[in-house]
Amino acid sequence: MTFFFSAVLVRFLTKRFIGEYASDASSLYHKRLSVDGRQLNLEVYDPSPRNGEKQCILEELLEWADGFIVVYNISDRASFIAAKEIVHQIKTTLMDVSKGEVSIYLIGNKQDLCHARQVFEEEARLLAMENKCQFQEVSAAEQYQEIFTMFINLMRHIMERLKYRADRRRRYSGSKSMVKLINNVFGRRRKSV
Repeated sequence: MTFFFSAVLVRFLTKRFIGEYASDASSLYHKRLSVDGRQLNLEVYDPSPRNGEKQCILEELLEWADGFIVVYNISDRASFIAAKEIVHQIKTTLMDVSKGEVSIYLIGNKQDLCHARQVFEEEARLLAMENKCQFQEVSAAEQYQEIFTMFINLMRHIMERLKYRADRRRRYSGSKSMVKLINNVFGRRRKSV
């Protein structure tokens, strides 16, 4: 499983809060964990803007990701606008590569700074609903368990979606084989009669 995102990531991976999370390089992290009795190898890609440029998610990266976590700061409107663009970019690119539905979580971080809020929860919730995303506000500084639960829920959602997709493929190929068999059996008899 693979995801995209921030300091919320550091909290999930290490259980520690790093107050000033800043990185000038993109990173790929690996973590092995158990979800509902299944051992999963999790790959998490954390893109980083370089030299003040906006984050740009490349099409190749979208092709191998099973889910996305897009994080914005509730006390920074510009980060919300950037998150909105990223969500739209993910949706648009996935339609172009015909990957179909994908799990996206829109996360408002720094819930502990609600006194400095610039992005209203309703506005973010509406963006999530319009784009069929899950939505949650968290505080990486204060809520490890909520962040951990959010990741686990995302992984469960991805596993359900992948299982559903595999079941549909099996059902489709099974019914296609049956149609082919019926056509072979009955189609030839009609021609010979």
